[in-house]
Amino acid sequence: MQNTSDNLQENALLDFLLEYITPERRAKFEKVLDKRTRHITLILEDIFQAQNASAVLRSCDLTGIQDVHIVENQYVYDINPDVVVGSTKWLNLYKYNQSSFNTIEAYDSLKEKGYRIIATSPHESGYTPDDLPLDKPIALVFGTEKTGLSDKALSNADGFIRIPMVGFTESYNISVSAALLLYTLTNRLRQSDYHWQLKPQERKQLMLQWCKNTIKRVGVLEQEYFKRFER
Repeated sequence: MQNTSDNLQENALLDFLLEYITPERRAKFEKVLDKRTRHITLILEDIFQAQNASAVLRSCDLTGIQDVHIVENQYVYDINPDVVVGSTKWLNLYKYNQSSFNTIEAYDSLKEKGYRIIATSPHESGYTPDDLPLDKPIALVFGTEKTGLSDKALSNADGFIRIPMVGFTESYNISVSAALLLYTLTNRLRQSDYHWQLKPQERKQLMLQWCKNTIKRVGVLEQEYFKRFER
């Protein structure tokens, strides 16, 4: 957790960099931040197909999800730049890959922050997108299309969610599942009275992050700012 001094310095740097952002770009940032949330997050376990992995990130950005937690047990999470269309620079990606099995580390990290772990599985009885409780932060867990979630990912989850199906096919493509769930859940969230929006300092931190990601030669500007700051 950052202290007050760090926040003040970040805020001052943000004010400096905003001088190099057009009013239209700043207004766009503010509009997107109004809909951004950390109340819902994703855990992706061993998603190795670049097209599907990238499509999920794109859906996260478009539905207002800020954080994505990537578990690499057997496979490296590969991103297809043609599919993400730049969406990764607007998101925060957290990777778990320090051991042979990293799923529980991701679970524990999010549980410590108050998240309920909700595993997606067409084979488990549980909630649907229309009745999943949203009173507490939730982390939706997705697995590979071929094998689904690992046994430990399922057994250590706090609950399950499935998308009702009426056809012959066994399940939705993972990128489609993520898009359907996120669209429904974020719409429900925004219509609720829950405190789902970003905190003021979180908004400023993301605004700073996005400024850095979009301003050309931002490193030179930061050096100029710190020279001023030291005087």
